[in-house]
This record gives sequence, structure tokens and C-alpha cells, in this order.
Amino acid sequence: MAGGKETPRQKMIGMMYLVLTALLALQVSNAVLEKFVFIDEALRRSGQEMEEKNTNTLSAITAEVAKKGDRAADVAALDKAKKVNQLTNETIKYMSDLREKMVEITGGRDENGQLVGAKDYDIVGNYMIKKGEGDVLKKKLNDYAKQLEALTGDQFAALAKDAKDIDIAKNDENQRNKDFADYYFGNTPTAAGMATISHLETEVLNYEARALSKLAEQVGAKDVEFDQIVPLVRPSSNTVAAGGKFEADLFITASSSGINPVFMYNGKEVPSNVTENGIKYGKIEFTAAASNYDSKTLTAEQSFEAEISLNDSTYKIKHKYFVVKPVIQVRSAALQALYMNCGNELDIQVPALGTAYNPAFSSTGAKTIKGNRTGLVTVIPEGRSKVKLTVSNDGNVLGTETFDVKKVPPPNIEITSRNRPVDFEKGVAAAALTAIKVSAQADENFAREVPNDARYRVQKVNVKLARAGRQIRAEDFTSENIDLRAWRSEFRKGDNLIIKVENVLRRTYQGDNERVKPATTIYSIPID
Repeated sequence: MAGGKETPRQKMIGMMYLVLTALLALQVSNAVLEKFVFIDEALRRSGQEMEEKNTNTLSAITAEVAKKGDRAADVAALDKAKKVNQLTNETIKYMSDLREKMVEITGGRDENGQLVGAKDYDIVGNYMIKKGEGDVLKKKLNDYAKQLEALTGDQFAALAKDAKDIDIAKNDENQRNKDFADYYFGNTPTAAGMATISHLETEVLNYEARALSKLAEQVGAKDVEFDQIVPLVRPSSNTVAAGGKFEADLFITASSSGINPVFMYNGKEVPSNVTENGIKYGKIEFTAAASNYDSKTLTAEQSFEAEISLNDSTYKIKHKYFVVKPVIQVRSAALQALYMNCGNELDIQVPALGTAYNPAFSSTGAKTIKGNRTGLVTVIPEGRSKVKLTVSNDGNVLGTETFDVKKVPPPNIEITSRNRPVDFEKGVAAAALTAIKVSAQADENFAREVPNDARYRVQKVNVKLARAGRQIRAEDFTSENIDLRAWRSEFRKGDNLIIKVENVLRRTYQGDNERVKPATTIYSIPID
């Protein structure tokens, strides 16, 4: 049922009316038809109760307007309420007369007051459909709804609908093509027709209740009655160092529990909340940005407009604030330049943002990998061009840092025998030369600055035994550990063991293998 709030009893009666109306299509027994007489009486009693409530509402509006001094805006709302009541009375009278017409054309009432033609299926339908009274009723009901919309500014759906606009009928092949008069009164006994009129009367009264309630809200709508008054402390900062001064403003705030203010920031509504004292407030939150900073103070003055709407009144304030230019601090083991194709770990911090710092990084000429804590980023230059690293926070660019790029220094080759470095001047005794290890060691600074990129492996070594300028034996090894036991029988004092490092790989930060060239590739070990 359409309209305002209904009591459980009214809802029950309405549901029974819908059920019985549906049963009519099944051509049920006279017992069901008799129930329509009961429903009709129940609907009429419900309507009388609603009329009384609506009359009380109109009286309350009249009293409230007088109490507030008959102000023009309030009197206008009262006049509209009276007009709503007048329209309702006119509509209800027409419908009551229509009910009595149904009684009259079907034979009136007997000596016991019962309908003579209660079970007649034709007369009411003929009167409402063929003689056009159903169309008159439809127009009056829907005009009534439109007039309420004009008076209240609220939306009121059409009261008299064709079957195609009614949920329970629009998908029924036997019903959906019927107009209002045919759907409500076609093949309908007198008792059901009268119950239908009573049902529509309750819908009209529900609409009146809604309209009066809406207009009652407009009486004193611009008044703000404060019923909550609490002190408020507004500190310059809630965090103060020991020995520093705490400064705050202390003033009174007032609010009304009966209103719902709308809070705006630069013309856009912001979320609202309630303090522990019940004071409603708006939450303004945005990312601060500026462009023209003062060269000395590194600050820029900005402002925004805040609004609070209470009923039909709007209160505005322009608030000024200062944006501090973010200073990007870069901490790294290698500040001067980044190593090409290496994972250069940088710690980028912007102290001015405090806990609001949640950076994102982008770069031209390099790949960036965000670290596991705030501000940590690994930058991998893809060439020798300068790398520009852009730092953003919540979508706003804070600045761009530029870094030079340098090549990875070549590794140094270390040759050991029996875990001791080989002495290339004194050489090694033939009896002791059973094995050597050829390994590549990273440059000391490189290993300290990018340790995850300073991992080398010698992949191929060519070893030759030379005597008086002639090659005695040669062999390629694919391991850093070179076994020379099979060579011992051929060693002679004065021979030279020529070591040529042919292939060295560097394991990068990303796990790839990169071929590199050592600083020196050929070494000669004298055999003593």
C-alpha cells in the first residue's frame, strides 16, 4: 500500500484485500464474497482512524505556527497543509458518494441493512467501465497525487494504475492489458467493488498523512535550537617537547541533536561524524599541494572554503594554511653515482610529511623496486645515461632526483695454491704445485656499495705449461679449482705455468649472469 506509515492492523487488512481480490479471478464461492463485506467494514474503520490522526496533525501544525509568532514562512506551510486537507476531503467525499451509488444501482439495502446486490457481478463493472465512471475516478486520484507533489515538493506516485504498472499483474497474461477500471472493477461483485473503493480511500488518507508530515517539517525549518553545549580545546599541537610551551584556544561549541548539518569543502560534501559529547562535525581531508614556494621560508600560502548548511541556511568560512615544500633526503652507500645494471639501494625520506609519507617511485632509464620499509627503493640503471628518479606521495609529485651512472669496475683475479696467494716473482716449487684456485674478487668499494651485485664466478680458464718459449702442455678448465696432479711429472725447474682467464660471470641483483672482463687476464707462475 502506498502512503505514510501504517499500523500492523492496517497492513493486515490491506493484505487480506489483495488476497481476496486475487481469489475473484478464480470464481470462488459465496463464502469468499462475504469476506469482502468484512474487509470493506474494516477498511472504513481504518480510514476513520487515519482521518482523525490527520486532523490532529493539522491542528498541531496550526498550534506550532501560532507558537512561533505566525512567521511568513511558517504561515505558508500551514496554508499548504490546509489545502492538502481540503483536497483530501473533496476526494474522499467523491469516493464516499461513489460507494453509495454502487449500493443504489445494485438494489440498495434490505431491512437488516445488508446489500441486496452484494453478489451481483455485472452492475458495478458496467457502471465503472462502460459508463466511464472508472476513468473519472482514475483522473481524480492521480490529479490528487500531482497536487500533493506541487504543494510539498515530495514525490507521490499515481494512485490509480493500469495493470501493466502493477507488480502483481504486469506479468499475468490475463491481466496485464487491462486499464485501471477494468482491472479493479471488471467482473467484480458489488461487495468487492465497494471494498476496492474503501481500499483506495485508505491510500488517499495515507498520502494526506505523508503530505502533512512533510509540511510539518517546514514549520520552523530555519530555526536552530541548540541543546548540546560543550567546551572545546583547540591546541596548536597535541605533541609538545619537554620544556616547550603548550598553547591552545578554549571556547564554547553548541549543537542541536535534532538537525543534520551538511558539511562542505570547496563545494563538495565531506563525511560527517560525531564526537564523544554528541557534537556533529565534518571531516576535511585532502592532499596538500602547492607550486610557488617562498625561496626563504620554503612555504606557500593556500586556502580553502568550508561550508556548513543548517536547514536552509549556509555558513561559510575561508581558511588559510601553509604548505611546506618537501625536502627529499637521499641516503645511499654510493651518493655520487649509481652502478649500471646493478641494484643500487637508496633510502629516500621526506621528514616534513611525517607519518603521512607513503612514497611511490618512478624513473626514466632505470627500473625501480620498492623496498620492504617506507622510503626504501632499489634503482637498476639500464644504461649510462643519467637516471631521473621521481618521488610521489599519494599521487602528488614531491620532486625528482638526478643521478650519474657509472660502469661496474672489473674484478681482480686471485690465484692461490694451498690456500695461499701465489708469488708471481718467486714462483712455486714443482713438488708443491698439485692444484691452484683461480677466482674473481670484486672491487672493494663496489662490494661495499652493492654487495648483492658483487658476486663473481670464473667459468673458463686456459692453462699452459711453457718451457723455453715452447708449449709443453695445454688444457681448458671450467672450474675455479684446477687439478694439476696429472701435470706434475712434466714440471721442470725454470718452466712457466701460463694462466689465461677466458670467461668470468657476475651474478646480478636480479639473479641474471653477466659476462665481464677482469682487469688482467693472463698470469705467469714460475716453477721452481
